Amino acid sequence: MILNRRNLLAGSGAVAALAFVPTASAAQLKAIGLQLYTIREIFAKDPVGTLGKVAQIGYREVEFGGGGYDGMDHAMLRRTMDKLGLNAPSVHIGYDALLKQFDQSVTMAKTLGATTVVLPYMTAEHRNEAGWNAALPNFNRFATELKKAGLGFAYHNHDFEFTTKPGGVSLYDRLLKETDPALVKVELDLYWALHAGENLSTLIERLAPRLYAYHVKDMRPDRSMTAVGQGTIDFGALFKLKGSAGVRHFYVENDEAPAPYLPDITTSFRTLRALRF
Repeated sequence: MILNRRNLLAGSGAVAALAFVPTASAAQLKAIGLQLYTIREIFAKDPVGTLGKVAQIGYREVEFGGGGYDGMDHAMLRRTMDKLGLNAPSVHIGYDALLKQFDQSVTMAKTLGATTVVLPYMTAEHRNEAGWNAALPNFNRFATELKKAGLGFAYHNHDFEFTTKPGGVSLYDRLLKETDPALVKVELDLYWALHAGENLSTLIERLAPRLYAYHVKDMRPDRSMTAVGQGTIDFGALFKLKGSAGVRHFYVENDEAPAPYLPDITTSFRTLRALRF
């Protein structure tokens, strides 16, 4: 499914004050973030040096995920970010960690300066009706307990949530119906939703009240991942939609970024920095 500007512009409208800056004739992203999973291999080997290179490219926000960050010195990472002018509005923390190490997870998130915990992934045993039945009440519980700790909660999608439909109802629809919309927000991975066959403009308008952040990666005609600007997705049209008005963070991500990784995230950054919509 290749997007074009015409079928995305319907419903376009206001932009978010927190995320967008108006120019003379259009808007542009105020801050561009990077999901560190994209560069997990080099981050794992040299977190301080890698953060320095990320900042040098021009990124001002990072989202922790992968690369063994959960086992690192989080106070050291925070000091490094402070020196570089980086901040981490959100962190990815796995389901099992939230179940079994909740207090430690909260401490880690706060030490890194995050205000939102994002659940990034559900493993195979949860990707069915029984597994989802067990998980959804925990999503609500995580969100409630995180709120008490002063943190928000969001869920990050892949494609299976849309394509797995026990009884004809997708796992994603059940998530939206059975979790508290005031507490359980969504981090919409645009690539994975499109990969699942979703109409992104329709989905964004539907999710608008719950949208916290976007994961931004591009799709080639063969449906593989690529750097932003190297594929077929019209991000300007998506960001201009009225439903995007409340999105607070725009994180570049490429699960399959090619080594040496930095050129890939540089291309994505420059594309988004130049984007006007």
